[in-house]
Amino acid sequence: MPGDQKTYKKLKLLKFKLFSLLEITKEINDNTSSKELFSHFEFILKNQLSIGRAVLFSKQGKHWRCVLKFGVKGTEKKFEIATDLEHFKDITTIESSSKDHLNFFDVVIPVYHKNVPLAYLVLGDLNEEAIRMSPVIKHLSFIQTLTSIISVAIENKRLAKQDVKQEGMKKELELASEMQKMLFPEELPNNHKIQLAAYYKPHHKVGGDYYDYIEITENVFLFCLADVSGKGVSAALLMSNFQANLRALVSLNPTLENLVHQLNEKVFQTAQGEKFITLFIAKYNTVSRELVYVNAAHNPPILKSGSETQFLDKGCTGLGMFDEIPKLEVGIVEIAEMSTLMCYTDGVVELENDAKQEYGTDRLISYLKNSNALGMKKLNKELVTELAIFKEDQPYIDDIALLSCKFF
Repeated sequence: MPGDQKTYKKLKLLKFKLFSLLEITKEINDNTSSKELFSHFEFILKNQLSIGRAVLFSKQGKHWRCVLKFGVKGTEKKFEIATDLEHFKDITTIESSSKDHLNFFDVVIPVYHKNVPLAYLVLGDLNEEAIRMSPVIKHLSFIQTLTSIISVAIENKRLAKQDVKQEGMKKELELASEMQKMLFPEELPNNHKIQLAAYYKPHHKVGGDYYDYIEITENVFLFCLADVSGKGVSAALLMSNFQANLRALVSLNPTLENLVHQLNEKVFQTAQGEKFITLFIAKYNTVSRELVYVNAAHNPPILKSGSETQFLDKGCTGLGMFDEIPKLEVGIVEIAEMSTLMCYTDGVVELENDAKQEYGTDRLISYLKNSNALGMKKLNKELVTELAIFKEDQPYIDDIALLSCKFF
């Protein structure tokens, strides 16, 4: 009977829709590849719904990609998503358009998730006499649902991969951070001759600031504070290379002038002029009380003797700026008893508050003058606290490193 035949067709259509949704959902749950999902979707559109042409644009991060197409002969390349499709919010039939490539199609099916467009399916050559659809136009909401399920699944896959990648990067940075800590000396001297203390806060997980202490003889030691231009992993890698070269060269016991020239050569070879290192490096003889130093374009350390302060600023250009250092001046200072030397990187003095005022060297000198009785660890710790208060709601803009020394 005609009525029974109509009911049968409806039931058959409903069964087809339900089966298709279940199959696609199962494939998603089984973590089927995106390629296989799109292949199954194409089969449904082309072979079971008798659709002659289709293009599916999917948003991949910030960019749109054509992930499925058939029967279009390159027409998909003419689409500009922003101007051609983003104004479609609902299923829309294309009756007449000023753009020829849009007239090649009959229907636009947008897919949104939380008001954000995820995909646009554009269909053409619809066979409205197909037995399974009867007619196609009445069942576009089903196609939209199927498109939505697949698009959301693909987006979830992309986000999951991104999360895995970010988690991997996070673990790599944590490992790099732990490895970077190994570059710093485990212990700094604290005896009747000298007290040395350091503090380091990288702007990211890893950074480009570095300090070191190397005992050369019983009465002579070398110490330094350095800062690589730039931030992050690349800066940390250059700094680790610098540390290896420094320790290898110091073991040969060159003069400080020759050491700096050799370090400059190594940095230039490694960085090829793309990065450079500012450095304050010094040798101190605990018997003669002579401090010999070179400041390679670094923030000048502050030496406080009694109520007097001075900057240690003699030196040269930053390491790696030139293949050969144009001019180098070695500084020599006789250290009075109970003098304090504070070495720091630009993350300290360039830190800004809400009024865009920098902490600056004047505040640092004032802090140092008012901290006579403090041990070096406490000197650094209280300065870090003062910096945190000074910056108010502003972020830290760079790595912060301190190397403070008390000469007894």
